[in-house]
Amino acid sequence: MDVVLLTNPAARSGAHTGAAMRAAARLREAGMRVAVISGGSAAESSALLRTALEVGADAVVVAGGDGTVALAVQQLAGTDVPLGIVPTGTGNDLATSLGLRDLDAHGAAAAIVRGATRVIDLARITRADGTTTLYGTVLASGFDSRVNDRANRMRWPHGRLRYTIALLAEFLTLRGMPFQVDLVSADGTTERIDGDLVMATVGNGRTYGGGIPICPDADLADGLLDLTLVRPAGRLRLLRLLPRVYRGTHTAIAEVETRRVRAVELSSPGVTAYADRDPVGALPLRVEVVPAALRVFGARPGRSPSVVGGLLGAEA
Repeated sequence: MDVVLLTNPAARSGAHTGAAMRAAARLREAGMRVAVISGGSAAESSALLRTALEVGADAVVVAGGDGTVALAVQQLAGTDVPLGIVPTGTGNDLATSLGLRDLDAHGAAAAIVRGATRVIDLARITRADGTTTLYGTVLASGFDSRVNDRANRMRWPHGRLRYTIALLAEFLTLRGMPFQVDLVSADGTTERIDGDLVMATVGNGRTYGGGIPICPDADLADGLLDLTLVRPAGRLRLLRLLPRVYRGTHTAIAEVETRRVRAVELSSPGVTAYADRDPVGALPLRVEVVPAALRVFGARPGRSPSVVGGLLGAEA
């Protein structure tokens, strides 16, 4: 098997732990031919991946976080070339959904050596200008995208704690935002929801932000997306209920509404959406499921506990 391993030197601890090189060594021990590539930019990495696929790579492995994985997703979607992940980033949410433990290079390589693959869904974003992109985890808009804005500006701390601090800081100015949500439900019916929302998220996977189960019932292979809407409430009430979000029990709260959808269009002035950690564009955006779009290694359901949940204490 000819394997291309894409690394991201900027991903958390990747350069220091040597996780990518340990994974490459394990694959070579199993008799695979491994070519390690690393682009100086997202565009260069994408070009290297396209070239690798053109010359006949049998599999692509990414050593990095969700942002680096997303580069490979764009190239591999709709092909039979499987994706493996060595999780060395900040969030690693797609890797977690696939049952790969954070920073476990040996376990990630072992999943590839076993050779078992499955097919999962992706979500396609269409922007107002007609351009598109795919994601594998969760699209965030509203309060949670503002948290991403702040977390991305922070230089310290690293890892999941960064999201916790950014989230608590954003609570100081928390408010509802006017949203228009047009959805196509699982049975094909359409509906419009108008009103103020704190946030609107569209999940192909369960978690974002390093393990926060914002769409706790999402299934990577059910042919649907999970829409989670949070309506305004008093800041103190939302803060008290925050631990439930990290435990995945928030869907029972009166201010939270969940839907299974085939597609949804989100509109709100001045809101930027994030997906797979990175900004994907200003609203309005249309999101639709792309069933059975990506073949992956080691895809077994994972429900890793949230570090943030432990920091915030017991469920309210």
